[in-house]
Amino acid sequence: MKISVGIVEDNKDYRESLTWLLASEGEFTVDWTFDSAELALAHSTGVDVILLDINLPDMPGIEAIAHLKKKHPAVRIIMLTILEDDVNVVKSIENGADGYVLKKTNPLKIMEALRQVYEGGSPLTPSIAKQLLNIFKFNAPLPESDYRLTLREKEVLTLIVSGESTEDIANKLFISAETVRNHFRHIYEKLQVHTRSQAVSKAIKERIK
Repeated sequence: MKISVGIVEDNKDYRESLTWLLASEGEFTVDWTFDSAELALAHSTGVDVILLDINLPDMPGIEAIAHLKKKHPAVRIIMLTILEDDVNVVKSIENGADGYVLKKTNPLKIMEALRQVYEGGSPLTPSIAKQLLNIFKFNAPLPESDYRLTLREKEVLTLIVSGESTEDIANKLFISAETVRNHFRHIYEKLQVHTRSQAVSKAIKERIK
């Protein structure tokens, strides 16, 4: 089964190169491309993943996330950007982005990010993951942020914030992937969230450690 992709990107050359790259791989289909969020909201059809530029004319990508998810509730969104500042990263995740990838990322890594988010992961390029982890580590927890997470659940949450896949978390903690998924379920229940991106957003916003 192929992963269907939509692209919202105002740079024509970059948009076309992405389209060509994905179309050349038998694993993906590019169902549509638009150069603005407004056109995507008006004419897009349901896809598995949207690659969304953060710097769009008129409605910015960060603002478009919620509107696109309202129109396509099951879609996963990866932000594409030249920016890697803390404000844009955190705001994108708070607004519901499922991943955040720099445009200078190797094209093969972008395809890997599509696979990862399709499987329920939260892909982040290493520099972005490092920033998130630093924000997570070096901000004091707020008093009201005690969700009674166990030490192991806190370890798993830290690795989720850093963008690690289920398999990577399992390898780093020397536990099975199924055990990791069980920890995910418990963390989601305690934080009252439903997805990785929501867990990351809440962990950063409330400084949960």
